[in-house]
Amino acid sequence: MNDNTIESLKQALLFSPDNVPLKQHLAEMLLNCGRFDEAQKEYEELLSMTDSTSVRFGLASIFYNKNEYSKCNVILEGLLQDSPHDFDLLLLHTRALLKENEIAQAITMYKLVLEINPGFSDRELDSALRLANTSSVESEYHPFIQMPDISFKDVGRMDAVKKEIELKIIHPLKHPEIYKAYGKKTGGGILLYGPPGCGKTYVAKATAGQVNARFISVGLNDILDMWIGNSEKNLSDIFSIAREHKPCVLFFDEIDALGASRSDMKQSAGRHLINQFLQELDGVDNDNEGVLILGATNTPWHLDQAFRRPGRFDRIIFIPPPDNFARKSIFELKLRNKPTGEIDLEELAKKTQGYSGADIDAVIDIAIEAKLDESIKSGKAHPLITKDITDAIKRHKSTTEEWFATAKNFALYANESGLYNDILAYLKITK
Repeated sequence: MNDNTIESLKQALLFSPDNVPLKQHLAEMLLNCGRFDEAQKEYEELLSMTDSTSVRFGLASIFYNKNEYSKCNVILEGLLQDSPHDFDLLLLHTRALLKENEIAQAITMYKLVLEINPGFSDRELDSALRLANTSSVESEYHPFIQMPDISFKDVGRMDAVKKEIELKIIHPLKHPEIYKAYGKKTGGGILLYGPPGCGKTYVAKATAGQVNARFISVGLNDILDMWIGNSEKNLSDIFSIAREHKPCVLFFDEIDALGASRSDMKQSAGRHLINQFLQELDGVDNDNEGVLILGATNTPWHLDQAFRRPGRFDRIIFIPPPDNFARKSIFELKLRNKPTGEIDLEELAKKTQGYSGADIDAVIDIAIEAKLDESIKSGKAHPLITKDITDAIKRHKSTTEEWFATAKNFALYANESGLYNDILAYLKITK
């Protein structure tokens, strides 16, 4: 269809060679069809007939698509002198500057793009010029400081996990004089790892509740800022706030996304952020005494090894899927205040071996959706029974299986220090 239109335009121009709108329409069609050499010829001829912004922008677009970025930028710089707030000009200039590796100038242009359209997003530009896809030009961290109302008594089983946390975090805080006698500081970090949805955040919050400490939960979006350099400042501000509210449990979720191995980082910005994180953990310029740092990750094998040195996240604790007793408790809790008939919690627990807490949530949601459909048709609420939930279990398989398939390989073949022995023990594998 486009080829036919292009040929028709060419024929029309034979009879009206000085028709600028017609010639420009042909040039735009050729550009959109990827026929860049032909389009360039038309645009260059147009420049002898008119000096319009749209024609010069079209020629700049041609040079961009032909990887002739310097020529593209020369044209755009001239256009922006007359139209400094033109969105399309700024955006193309940002792209072309990035291609020439003029990062600082590209960032300046991209800021102007986002001032005009704060909601704009582009994968290539965001990954190169921004560390997160946020919509505001400036970002400040405003933490929600909590005083948790849960403690270890609310965490079902996990005795080994609780003991590790008590030794590393709770006892030093409650008996600082004994630890100081041995030259041990109050603080340091613990890394919680395991399949998604198995309660790492809950354990961290319960730790804060156990010592009556404040709790600050930090996610990826709380730190990463669109402009390179601001993320380090956000991270520093977070640690400063935690130090001002001691004793405090500072919890970093998805820490693998923040502390990925520096050897895997393609951008220097990512490496700078990791170095800032390590400096804050070490308390080089500030005292971290009384700041209890917990991190959670699904993929500890991707975390920079420097994070696991003494004084940083030097304890790594495996958080497994809930056991039979814990699964019964989760089902009982999640079904509370819902219309239920006879429920065999023991049967449900047996049928969900290896399921995470999030998986059990999903199973109950599926059962409720099926029951809602039935209830709407009859006009009255039908109670959930065991069969409703066992039917839902058949429809939702455990999401931890894929995680364990990957974790097993690391535990078997990349476990020189015995870091992942708990995974092998959980899987009942002996080396």
